[in-house]
Amino acid sequence: MSSAVNGATQTPFGREARSFDGKRVINYSKDGHVAIIEMDDPPANTYTHEMMRQLDDAILDARFDGDVEVILLAGKGEKFFSAGANIGMLNSVTPEFKYMFCLHANETLLRLEQTPKLVIAALNGHTVGGGLEIAMAADIRIARQDAGKIGLPEVALGVLPGTGGTQRLARLVGKSRSIELMVTGKTVSFEQALDWGIINDIYEGSAQEFREQMLDYARQFCTPNKAPMAVGHIKRSVQTGAELPLQDALALERELQSLLFKSEDAKEGIAAYNEKRVAKFKNK
Repeated sequence: MSSAVNGATQTPFGREARSFDGKRVINYSKDGHVAIIEMDDPPANTYTHEMMRQLDDAILDARFDGDVEVILLAGKGEKFFSAGANIGMLNSVTPEFKYMFCLHANETLLRLEQTPKLVIAALNGHTVGGGLEIAMAADIRIARQDAGKIGLPEVALGVLPGTGGTQRLARLVGKSRSIELMVTGKTVSFEQALDWGIINDIYEGSAQEFREQMLDYARQFCTPNKAPMAVGHIKRSVQTGAELPLQDALALERELQSLLFKSEDAKEGIAAYNEKRVAKFKNK
């Protein structure tokens, strides 16, 4: 989302919008306090370096926009969340470009993972290869029933899942199962992925119904229902703390809690509990 200020196009936080060649393949919009980032490159929403750059811009827009409290990540259409990296692009570039492409993709997904706002991936269709790698950088993954398969089949191309897949999948399901999934390259149902802990839930309904369900799900974490700063700090404590030694992770947790204790929302939450009423949070 951008606007024109003094003739220049700017993002919501004042950064001059980056011009780019070719088509827009990331759509960015807002519904209340929910930022919706949608991959839009039919037929399979595969990503190129340009899509990663646009995704990076959208993540920064959502991060800096004080009105955004939750980020919803989805794929355009009914068949694919994303099928991963664009094979045609990879076939046309040098090994050096491929390395830089993977480096930037890793940086982009780390930015998504470290943004102190809840990120929900709405898996509206097949979620394979780099598509699953993008989804695994989200905090919560919810799939539409019978909408597709999920997996990391890169081994069939003679490569590994190089956008964080080998690391994030192992952290989700353990070393043995993640190695099995990646070396066989098999894709599995959303039901199996739910059983293994790769996704959090499965919703029934049409593609349109699923989109509305995901927006409703995201809104529960926004004001006045929840304190977004507490939601964001819980995310930061888990995402960052899980990679630290326990003593350091507990120190991080204490520092984040200290910040929350100073917030107006914490005062409101504690007062509402004592007064036996529903808290109304303001993200302050």
